[in-house]
Amino acid sequence: MGFFWVLFACCLLTPVIMLLAGWMMWKHCPREINGLLGYRTARSMKNQDTWRFAHAYCGRLWWRGGWVLLLSALGMLPFMHSSGDTLGTACIVFCLGQAALLVLSIFPTERALRRTFDDEGQRR
Repeated sequence: MGFFWVLFACCLLTPVIMLLAGWMMWKHCPREINGLLGYRTARSMKNQDTWRFAHAYCGRLWWRGGWVLLLSALGMLPFMHSSGDTLGTACIVFCLGQAALLVLSIFPTERALRRTFDDEGQRR
């Protein structure tokens, strides 16, 4: 039973991090464009306007996605009394799905940047 709770906590890590990071990106965008912290793509780093837009957009996506993933982590509960191998497999599947959603958030953010800004970073 203890093993289940450890794996359940692992499945909650990604949603909690997405919620916190999403809120920080959305509400408290890094002031300076930098290569270390924040949503960093060539398009988002064109100028301060694209930088703020990308953080607000991706932050909202992560905020919403974090809540969905938090609820989806409850999908681990039916495996509570399963064997260790089954629990491990279920946790890996959940964590990989969560990571995929996190990475896939790049595509709608880049699409929104492309629709809102031209190639030089000026608003359309």
